[in-house]
Amino acid sequence: MVVGDFATEVDVLVVGAGPGGYVAAIRAAQLGRSVVLVDKADLGGVCLNRGCIPSKALISASRRYEQMRHSAEMGLTATDVAVDFGKTQSWKRDVVGKLTGGVGALLKGHGVQVVKGEAYFVGEDTVSVSTEESGQRYKFNHCILATGSSPVELKAFPFGGRILSSTEALELSHIPQSLIVIGGGYIGVELGQTFARFGTKVTILEGADGILPGFAPELTRPVAKKLQQYGAEIVTGAKATAAKETGDGVAVTFEAAGQTREVSAEYVLVTVGRRPNTRDLGLESIGVAIDDRGYVEVDRQCRTSVGRIFAIGDIVKGPALAHKASYEGKVAAEAIAGLASEVDYKCIPAVVFSDPEIASAGLSEAEAKAQGYEVTVGKFGFAANGRALSLAAAEGIVQLVADKSTGVLLGGQVVGPEAADIIAEIALAIEMGATLEDVALTIHAHPTLAEVVMEAAESALGRPIHQLVRR
Repeated sequence: MVVGDFATEVDVLVVGAGPGGYVAAIRAAQLGRSVVLVDKADLGGVCLNRGCIPSKALISASRRYEQMRHSAEMGLTATDVAVDFGKTQSWKRDVVGKLTGGVGALLKGHGVQVVKGEAYFVGEDTVSVSTEESGQRYKFNHCILATGSSPVELKAFPFGGRILSSTEALELSHIPQSLIVIGGGYIGVELGQTFARFGTKVTILEGADGILPGFAPELTRPVAKKLQQYGAEIVTGAKATAAKETGDGVAVTFEAAGQTREVSAEYVLVTVGRRPNTRDLGLESIGVAIDDRGYVEVDRQCRTSVGRIFAIGDIVKGPALAHKASYEGKVAAEAIAGLASEVDYKCIPAVVFSDPEIASAGLSEAEAKAQGYEVTVGKFGFAANGRALSLAAAEGIVQLVADKSTGVLLGGQVVGPEAADIIAEIALAIEMGATLEDVALTIHAHPTLAEVVMEAAESALGRPIHQLVRR
């Protein structure tokens, strides 16, 4: 008898242990299902191990370093401030380890069986899992696909050597003297700014007219200004065409403003997007519909064209965000359990952990107008906020967008200190159908950064206290 001839039966099989997969597994177990979770890598997926968490740890370390070096305006000076980058990386790995250990404990506590191996579909209800030791088949009643995404690799910039994806950049053993970043989106800006704070000479090549092209210019300008203060060069309208490695670095040829230029650095970081991991799973052979970009087609319950199979996270359309994947994981698990859960994407927050941070939820002013709304907009700057001034972090604004006729909040955007946390209040208000009046009448503690949200609501209503209104 060959190992794996007989299939193990399970209620729910989850393929992928990232923020979508492990959440789906736990929720399915909570709803009384027997669950097997399969992943060929570590619990927590890219986000926890090679993305969100390690990058935020390095961002935090670089921010702390910058504050130690530049707090003279507060009367604080420090000498001999230095970086032991090996120790920084060790601390980062400790953070990751604590969280992966926590995920493992949660899965175990909910009775989820974790299998480390690579999954391949051999039927509509059967998966073959190859492990280091052997193989096993699992026959499932339902399956949740949560295989995530991988960095896009450019033909002219193949990963390896001195050409890095974000994964390799996060594992560098030293702070590079210079770094070229191809792509000025979320990852490029976050990591570029992180290394710039550590003292790296950073050059960002972005094909659009500005960095972070998904956000309005008034939100991205403070970030661009800060990058330049850290010594970074930003080249927009740039198309990188070739790379040539030298003994101690790499030279990149690019086109911008009608000219061909060349810039050299110790490393090149390529951050031009991610592609869904839907290849080599056998999905096409069992009839799971996939579009020409590799995304699995799903309904509002995350159900694929094969009714017993669901798909969540980066392999379905929408922003590649960990919290979106977790949300979809709960919806899929609840749908399997017969609950009436459906996805509602109207208020998914988006955050860039830049300096200053950028965050948004709901509709922007332009998006609201495009959908036919007559809008009213309220803005308030951190420059007039006591807490922001006391933190020496007064750049940026809060903007609220509301339906003019009803006052119902449609969206909000923040650029400034702790924007990633401030956006939660705005998202909750949108989700609850709150009006500008509701937000303005909510008593906010003083002095806090969140007061700016209240002030922006008062501004939209035409009665700001800490802002002069032209009559």
